[in-house]
Amino acid sequence: MHLRIYEVDVPIHDTNHPDRHGVHVFTGQADSRSAAVRIAHEVYDAARAAREAGLEIPHDRPDGWGACGYRPGWELNWKAATAGQWNNPYSWTRADDGDFDL
Repeated sequence: MHLRIYEVDVPIHDTNHPDRHGVHVFTGQADSRSAAVRIAHEVYDAARAAREAGLEIPHDRPDGWGACGYRPGWELNWKAATAGQWNNPYSWTRADDGDFDL
């Protein structure tokens, strides 16, 4: 089975300062959008549990998913998470959008 690289965007806000918000981005291999969201949530839960236990956040699962950090006090809205195929903006195979001059 061919796995694609997905990007999962999860809205995030600071519970102490409601005006502070953004998007937490996860990337990794999955066979569907729903699987990508599920795996991103697993990765986040593992990062949170490790940090709360005073342990190092686990990095680089074999499927390419991992977390680089955890922000206490920030809440992720998993119900509003979106997932789509990730497109590397630096890829040589990326379609020309017409703004490249030789």
